[in-house]
Amino acid sequence: MFKTLDDMDLAGKRVLIRVDLNVPMKNGGVTDATRLRAVKNTVQDVLKAGGKPILLAHFGRPKGIREASMSLAPLVDDLVAAIDAPVFFVPDCVGQVVKTSIEMVRSEGVVLLENTRFHAGEEKNDPEFVKQLAELGDVYINDAFSTAHRAHASTEGLAHHMPAAAGRLMQRELEALSNALGQPERPVIAVVGGAKVSTKLELLGNLCTRVDQIIIGGGMANTFLAAMGAEVGKSLCEHDMIDTARQIMSKANGAGCEIVLPSDVVVAREFKAGAASEVISSMACPADAMILDAGPASVADVEQRFEAAKTVIWNGPLGAFEIEPFNAATDAAARKAAALTKAGALLTVAGGGDTVAALNASGAGIDFTYLSTAGGAFLEWMEGKTLPGVAALS
Repeated sequence: MFKTLDDMDLAGKRVLIRVDLNVPMKNGGVTDATRLRAVKNTVQDVLKAGGKPILLAHFGRPKGIREASMSLAPLVDDLVAAIDAPVFFVPDCVGQVVKTSIEMVRSEGVVLLENTRFHAGEEKNDPEFVKQLAELGDVYINDAFSTAHRAHASTEGLAHHMPAAAGRLMQRELEALSNALGQPERPVIAVVGGAKVSTKLELLGNLCTRVDQIIIGGGMANTFLAAMGAEVGKSLCEHDMIDTARQIMSKANGAGCEIVLPSDVVVAREFKAGAASEVISSMACPADAMILDAGPASVADVEQRFEAAKTVIWNGPLGAFEIEPFNAATDAAARKAAALTKAGALLTVAGGGDTVAALNASGAGIDFTYLSTAGGAFLEWMEGKTLPGVAALS
């Protein structure tokens, strides 16, 4: 178990909060403030409890060198709007000047320290750098699940030097993930899509023993279809992974987990929006065509499976969702899962960049139980790995 803000005495305390401010920017401005808004609940709760929030974050990969283009300074105005509190920026994250600056900020203010990765000690989890960070606060709160798979100074090291707990975003994420894969209500279905089997080997290996069914989509499905003797034409397919796909199917069979592949597919001769397409059997793609989406019969099958399930974990689209009409299967399946979730019949947790983009594009994401923007951390959690930033809070 891990502690939360509710377990901590924060009155009069300097509260170091690790957050994720690694937001997309263009021409010096923030183009998507989702991660900034996600900081609000924790910051406001710390302020209400009488603590002084001191935000630790990274931006980009400066590799221990001070890079002006990766400073957190340009985020201040957007952060103020997102968290509804005054923000005072300090152009470093360790040292006497930083300590003095923190002391000068009044009680209702929020302190934002400069990019922790400007110091090489951050990614090395250097004990001396951890000690310097620890001197700035009395309590440590980790609210950045998206960085929890990294054992860095501000994501893992600090938890060993002072009272530590999960922030509201981290708490919500961990509770959602525990409900989905820790002690889930069964049947549990995993939807796994994406381009390559090779990038999801550990994921599939772990899920085989944890869920009841794995619905495979995207380019990955082509490799599994080929492993079953199907013709896949010019489709994206890892022919060198066919034996591996067979091994995964064998492992799943032994564990009582059903691997679900499309029975029909949508094929086209060119990969572009609006390309002429047709629905055919998944076992018989013409030599000059490519599989770009699951077909309507496959979608109907997935929808039926969702109706019988209690929990769905989703990572990866079912087809080439970026271009129409090859987003149809992903959109239809997502809307079905969302409708069942809204009706209280299904718990749905999804994560990964492409996944969240696809579900939001379909309009279904808003009704999922939980959408994780964590990317690598979400994938490693699904793979069954221990996340250092989470383990340190236990």
